[in-house]
Amino acid sequence: MDTEKPSAPSRARSRIAGKNHPDGRRTAGVVHDHVRHTENFTVIGNDLTQHPELSLLAIGLACHIQSVRPGTAVDIKTLAARFPEGPTRIAAALRELESHGYLRRSRERTSTGRIITRTVSCNRPGHGAARETAAPRSATRRTTPDRPAPRKRLPAVPQPAFPAPALLQTALDVLSGLRRHDPRLLLSATDAEHLAPGVAAWLERDLAPTAVRHALTDGLPDEPLIRPAAFLAHRLTAQLPPLPPFRPPAAPAPEPRHPLQNCDGCDHAFRAPAPGRCRECREASGQVAGIRDAGEARATR
Repeated sequence: MDTEKPSAPSRARSRIAGKNHPDGRRTAGVVHDHVRHTENFTVIGNDLTQHPELSLLAIGLACHIQSVRPGTAVDIKTLAARFPEGPTRIAAALRELESHGYLRRSRERTSTGRIITRTVSCNRPGHGAARETAAPRSATRRTTPDRPAPRKRLPAVPQPAFPAPALLQTALDVLSGLRRHDPRLLLSATDAEHLAPGVAAWLERDLAPTAVRHALTDGLPDEPLIRPAAFLAHRLTAQLPPLPPFRPPAAPAPEPRHPLQNCDGCDHAFRAPAPGRCRECREASGQVAGIRDAGEARATR
């Protein structure tokens, strides 16, 4: 009974990784041959790439959108031209991403009246919403002090050399008319009074009011003007034209040099536009005539 049984099976061996298949080969599955990226890469979360509800097209489209630069067009027409999928499938995939929070799309009107679609890509849905929800509360606490914050002063503007009342009034007329060319340039009376000397300095430099108005309204940015008076003050200073060239006053025209004439009375030469008597002969004949008239007046008494 105590004899050993050499025919008894030995204890089962534990399987070694990589050798647990009967024929020694691995089972089917992906094998990663990865290299660490150091440039030109995008970090994509597994919550997107392994999302249990999104379609493969939606996942791939979200990865593409997250990899492009800000400002790249990602509308249906542009994506359909970029990928072989048609507009219908791409539109459906965008709706999937929007419903799960990976995209936010809104229609906005620009300052020129054009309607555009603004698309926001979110790599962690819900994270930005929580941050935006908390921001208004903190902003409310910061922007409701016990007393209102002082109004920020406007930048300085050029000053005219001779601020005549008529010149300043013309400058105010130019400023008050800017809102007819762009409603965003509606100014208060205080702002107009601050900017009027700057416009007067432009008018002093031989610019017509129409030219000043064009310089202030041409090439305005598309985004809203938060402080139109500060924007105009910057333009009046940065684009101030140079002084006109100095023009010396015109010299008076010289008196005409008349030709020489021979006096009919004394035969002396004198300058005159036509023949006649010189000044001395005219004065002498005038004195003689005066004496004759005085004698005739006494004789009639």
